[in-house]
Amino acid sequence: MTAVPISLGRAAPQIPPGAVPDPAAGLVDTHGRVHRDLRISLTDRCSLRCTYCMPEQGNEWLARTSILTTDEIVEIAEVATSLGIRTFRLTGGEPLLRTDIVDVVRRVAAISGPDGPVEVAMTTNGIRLAEVLPDLIAAGLTRLNISIDTIDRERFAALTRRDRLDDVLEGIAAAAASDLKPLKLNAVAMRGVNDDQLADLVAFAMDVGAQLRFIEQMPLDSGHTWDRSSMVTREEILEALSERWSLEPVPGRGGAPAEKWRIDGGPHEVGVIASVTAPFCGACDRLRLTADGQFRNCLFSLTEYDVTTAVRGMPVGAALEDRQRVIAEILHACVLGKLPGHAINDPSFLQPARGMNAIGG
Repeated sequence: MTAVPISLGRAAPQIPPGAVPDPAAGLVDTHGRVHRDLRISLTDRCSLRCTYCMPEQGNEWLARTSILTTDEIVEIAEVATSLGIRTFRLTGGEPLLRTDIVDVVRRVAAISGPDGPVEVAMTTNGIRLAEVLPDLIAAGLTRLNISIDTIDRERFAALTRRDRLDDVLEGIAAAAASDLKPLKLNAVAMRGVNDDQLADLVAFAMDVGAQLRFIEQMPLDSGHTWDRSSMVTREEILEALSERWSLEPVPGRGGAPAEKWRIDGGPHEVGVIASVTAPFCGACDRLRLTADGQFRNCLFSLTEYDVTTAVRGMPVGAALEDRQRVIAEILHACVLGKLPGHAINDPSFLQPARGMNAIGG
């Protein structure tokens, strides 16, 4: 494997004095969307090699020197909190591959904003989760999403190129037995891969007391092999589930990425994140920070805002307020550069150069 520094971002923007809104106004883009959620990728590495995400071999990983340190993550999170961010979701790659993951959770969870302590969530593939979950909860983790696309052993091994289903199921069992509620399981629906198991996945989630959320497959694979015809759509997912259960829409979605349906009158629910066929860009309140310190205002953005170079390039001993001001300016520039939507259904759409593992889920 080759480790190389990858910086697709542009240098810290030169923002004229007065161009950055008053911090008290929060992170509001030119379309009136207020941003309260920051997804922080801790690494681009993963313990699986899912076919829809990355090749099995030949991946070029971020150089370890380019990965944000825990101190840098906390510093950025503190500034983001002062600007109105309330929830931090730790992602990857696989965040549990960070040896300091418990310390990251503890230090971010200790941050308080105008509305009180922030919320710290995590998305993981579940491997190693059973081992570290008690420490993560003690550190302040409040919500958890676990990815599982199939519960069939052979299909899991073929899809992830790793025979680790038992480890994932052990992680799910540990999470289900914990106080982290609601537990959410994420599954990418794929034609010819797991589209005949959608109802079985929902039944599995209900059995463990979790909520299954299906995700339409998006053009975010590092190999750029995404094919729209292999994507199972929102309508197809709902049609498959309706053959077994009665589905009732749950109102009050707000800015959440998933539409939810109540199953047979409740209490169980199922969600669908239909980023391709039913985009929810108009209510998006999320921003992203890659593992190498690039702010992104959309999963599909072609522009990144480089906070790492700006902060690491400041003189030794630079005043804390100066560092915080630079981070705030870059974050505001990122928000102000956000487009109305991702245009994934427009003929002019271009897939980002980075894969999902390098962007952060």
